[in-house]
Amino acid sequence: QVQLVESGGGLVQAGGSLRLSCAASGGTFSNYAMGWFRQAPGKEREFVTAISWSGGSTYYEDSVKGRFTISRDNAKNTVYLQMNSLKLEDTAVYYCAAVKATYYSSSYSRARYDYWGQGTQVTVSS
Repeated sequence: QVQLVESGGGLVQAGGSLRLSCAASGGTFSNYAMGWFRQAPGKEREFVTAISWSGGSTYYEDSVKGRFTISRDNAKNTVYLQMNSLKLEDTAVYYCAAVKATYYSSSYSRARYDYWGQGTQVTVSS
């Protein structure tokens, strides 16, 4: 059983930056690809980005490309989401999630994920 705990959310002005962290415990971190999803009020949880078990491959939802960067440190069992040039529409609860490494190619799919964190609120103000 893998536990995931997100941190780093908060209130930021449009154009600002935040760095989210997600610490994993209870499993072998490098057995999993990792993803970030977000859920805005009244909307479904949506894919943001994912990273392969080694960190050698990443991909992003179109609206965050060039602004967000996912990375991981397997020695620290942690995945990060650096968010720059934040926009009002980035306001949401952000969740990290773990999916078996073999399913990385379909890690855009929420249904693939085995474990989820509790989420951290990101609010972008004007």
